Amino acid sequence: MKIKSLLGMKVLDTNANEVGKINDVEFDIENGKIDDLTISLKKNLLDKNNDIIVKYDNVKNIGDYVLLDIDIAEE
Repeated sequence: MKIKSLLGMKVLDTNANEVGKINDVEFDIENGKIDDLTISLKKNLLDKNNDIIVKYDNVKNIGDYVLLDIDIAEE
């Protein structure tokens, strides 16, 4: 899978709630592995700072969606 294909993918938390979309991916050039995913949350469209960074270790599965093994608390 190309990193480019991750951008814009919908993200589900551990409760299968859609929490947002991936808008950036950070990876380690040395080992070629993904470190972090930046997710634009869909909670509040008026909030300009609605991005969170999730460690790639918290990704459970990637398919049609990115499934996290953590819960994103709603505010």
